[in-house]
Amino acid sequence: MAGNNKGFRILANTVMIILVLGCLMPFILLIMASVTDEATLTLYGYSFFPQKFNLQAYDYLFKAVGKIARAYGVTIFVTLVGTVLNVTMTMFMAYMLSKPDLPGRNLLSFFIFFTMLFSGGMVPSYIVWSQYMRVNDSLLALILPNLALGVYNVILMRTYFTTNVPREILEAAEMDSCSELGMLFRIVIPLSKPMISTVALFAALAYWNDWVNGLYYLTRRSDLYSIQNVLNSMMNNVQFLKENSLDAASAQITTQIPTSGVRMAIAVISVVPIMIIYPFFQKAFIKGIVIGGVKG
Repeated sequence: MAGNNKGFRILANTVMIILVLGCLMPFILLIMASVTDEATLTLYGYSFFPQKFNLQAYDYLFKAVGKIARAYGVTIFVTLVGTVLNVTMTMFMAYMLSKPDLPGRNLLSFFIFFTMLFSGGMVPSYIVWSQYMRVNDSLLALILPNLALGVYNVILMRTYFTTNVPREILEAAEMDSCSELGMLFRIVIPLSKPMISTVALFAALAYWNDWVNGLYYLTRRSDLYSIQNVLNSMMNNVQFLKENSLDAASAQITTQIPTSGVRMAIAVISVVPIMIIYPFFQKAFIKGIVIGGVKG
């Protein structure tokens, strides 16, 4: 029996090591490609052990360090404010749907879940946000459209409230004349920290990686670009210069721009902050997903 357990542990550890390497190796390859010489990258492709190193891609990017720093500031602000807004709205909506005696609960649930299957499309959404809500060229354009509330997060949190917050505690609090807000903030939220952390991580990732809102709604305010928009703009500029050199002198200059290396460096700059933050949320994230997705 002991021998079987030892063999199983060896097999399980081997499988886990392979899975960990499968997750880490693409990031390592990404980082190595970003510091590989452009000519070497063109001739030999991506390699974990490049023949020649070069930081020209990062040098090109950090010539615009002021623009990148401002974009990081905008992104951090939008991510923090948007995450708080998203989590707050999700908690209130999920708490309402978790109340079995809420009048019109089934109808409200239908309208909410219906949006998971059908939407008006991008054009109607753009018209609403630009012409009626008038969020164009403001930070609200990066916070409100498409990201302020997610139905999937509402479902996860509602399921968590229903299955992991004892109904008896809420009934006892109600008998003690505790208000709904009191039950939410004093009982439900303290018991739901893993799920709240999970939803917060989902929302933060969505805001951090978003570039569509900036592309659509920031037409005259490039100073409000997030880091994704700035890096995307720089990559497009590099590609444009490569393809539209007018004379021999400009062609010689543009050939020195590490196009492939810049793409990899842009990816590194975008993903490294999330890689640093994620381990701090990992435990609560996994617990919240497992418990929140058990049953609906």
